[in-house]
Amino acid sequence: MGQGRRGGQQVIHVALLTVCVALATPAAPAPGQPATSDDIVNQLAGLETTTEVDIPSLRQDALARIKSKANSEAFRRPPIAPQLNKLPHLDLDIQFNPGSPIIRPDSYRLLGRVADALSDPRLLSFGFLIVGHTEVSGRREDNLTLSQRRAESFRDVLVTTFKISPKRIQAVGLGEEQLADADHPKAPVNQQIQIVSVRKGP
Repeated sequence: MGQGRRGGQQVIHVALLTVCVALATPAAPAPGQPATSDDIVNQLAGLETTTEVDIPSLRQDALARIKSKANSEAFRRPPIAPQLNKLPHLDLDIQFNPGSPIIRPDSYRLLGRVADALSDPRLLSFGFLIVGHTEVSGRREDNLTLSQRRAESFRDVLVTTFKISPKRIQAVGLGEEQLADADHPKAPVNQQIQIVSVRKGP
């Protein structure tokens, strides 16, 4: 009996050691994702002038399009805010719990790299817009709400956990009204979070 207990304890110790090693080992970035905070800085630092983004109008435009039932077929919808794709931006594969704004723990390393980049002296004078998206699944209006909550969740973690100034970061959700891959509207790529450089200080 004592030997069985010792054997069980050894299994627990090995399991704990495995978890500790996994947490201590840097995770390899997903394909197409920034490997370092320098990669993020380089991608977001290209803004030359401040761009005015009317966030309340963006939200209203997205909601009005949904309510009008225009372009009910996802692949026929033009982007609701094509101007955002012309600015320096970064698409991030942030994992959320299904149907929820809760960020999964395995995305916190990537969030940490983002926070390091936003704290870099080269980006300290910049302001950013966090844009939430969803794939085409369920009701469009629900997806718009979910994308807003996810964008705000991403912003809140940067502000509360990583101490990025809230004055530098705004959030907006565009739901499925601005698909990254309109040819495959249900593809996971359409759930990505986008960071857009929108303001540059003196």
